[in-house]
Amino acid sequence: MDLALFTRRTEHEWAIAPHGAMRVPAVIYASEDLIREMDHKVYVQLCNVATLPGIVKAAYAMPDAHWGYGFPIGGVAAFDAEAGGVVSAGGVGFDISCGVRCLHTGLTVDEVMAVQRTLADALYRDIPAGLGSTGALRLGPAEMNAMLSGGARWAVQRGWGSAADLERTEENGQMHGARPVCVSEQAKKRQRDEMGTLGSGNHYLEVQKVARVFDAAAAALLGLRENDVLVSIHCGSRGLGHQIGTEFLREMVLAAPQFDIRLPDRELACAPIDSDLGRNYLGAMRAAINCALANRQILTQITRETFARVLPRASLPLVYDVSHNTCKVEQHPIDGRPRQLYVHRKGATRAFGPGHPDIPVALRELGQPVLIGGSMGTGSYILVGAAAGAERSYSSACHGAGRAMSRHQASRSWQGRQVIDELAARGILIRSPSARGVAEEAPGAYKDVSAVVDAADAAGLARKVVRLEPMICIKG
Repeated sequence: MDLALFTRRTEHEWAIAPHGAMRVPAVIYASEDLIREMDHKVYVQLCNVATLPGIVKAAYAMPDAHWGYGFPIGGVAAFDAEAGGVVSAGGVGFDISCGVRCLHTGLTVDEVMAVQRTLADALYRDIPAGLGSTGALRLGPAEMNAMLSGGARWAVQRGWGSAADLERTEENGQMHGARPVCVSEQAKKRQRDEMGTLGSGNHYLEVQKVARVFDAAAAALLGLRENDVLVSIHCGSRGLGHQIGTEFLREMVLAAPQFDIRLPDRELACAPIDSDLGRNYLGAMRAAINCALANRQILTQITRETFARVLPRASLPLVYDVSHNTCKVEQHPIDGRPRQLYVHRKGATRAFGPGHPDIPVALRELGQPVLIGGSMGTGSYILVGAAAGAERSYSSACHGAGRAMSRHQASRSWQGRQVIDELAARGILIRSPSARGVAEEAPGAYKDVSAVVDAADAAGLARKVVRLEPMICIKG
């Protein structure tokens, strides 16, 4: 992007003054190199977000920002219902509550490397992955509605994990306010056989080692040391979330004129928070959040059972579970007084700072864990929320490396077999049902995750705790 489009406030904060129909400024947190590399569409989309009714303070983009649907991926914006604020299906996205959960195996690198191939094959056999993958569960109408209301808590009650898992999951594993009645029968049908599955695209299960510790005290509170082995699971609400996004986007586009909403881009389709359509979307979206939480909870238990067969000493307690692609009601100080806002995070992670009441008591003094997934063959990171983030981004941080090229471009640049062989030569085992999918997710298709994380840290959004490196990756 052209740096002349911005006013540089600090080394890592770039502002766009309101112009045209913009109601508020737009702000990107990034290094100069990351800004230069961003597609101009990030600028256009962020300015468009700043035109929406009831937006408060600014429209934000994280260091991993890239072009998305409506909102840029890495986009954050908050709306006040009392000021005519809207909820946008495009501002949440199709893979509602796509997120990451991290488990601690209690094992060392040497223990896992001794059975690396056996473990990779076992995980690939047990974890359903790929486009259209189905799991062992088949939910009837009553259980479907119970899952959409109960989330990970529903899964735990049915034997998929323990109550301790809920304490380390956002919303304690259950998003309240879900309304399964607002989820279409088609969406439920698509999800009927997909619980406990990774899906495709950038979703994965990865066995990782702690390669570097940046903050020893914070790492100790999380129970992490160098050469510990962790498991990260990245997936979301599968077909159900996509169907909800598709249906409500269409409905919001058609309804915009009756609400006197002028959309700069139909992908920003939205509805007033206090309208029937807005409330129905929020009810369906919260149900999809519960679906994603339940999905990751089921995958957690499957992973534990696989490890128990291959490495019986493994324990796999949950470190934390975070969601991306959500709209959540939160209280934030605006002009010296607290206001209830509807915070959209599209490809962004909630990152509450130390002392926030929504952080588990055991981690409250530390700040909320922020799990940043890299791409195959690169590092991932665990950070914690910073106090300054509350003022700078509604306590939000980046969620991954961010794509540097489209999937189509990546598939033209790499062959899946080539990527698998190159990573195997580095000691990283890839298992996937799709060679094309591996090519689309090649490490070179993404930005430098270290540069993204360094920018988030330097901007005061979150602070680095540890860097993780892959040993085994199960790709969808």
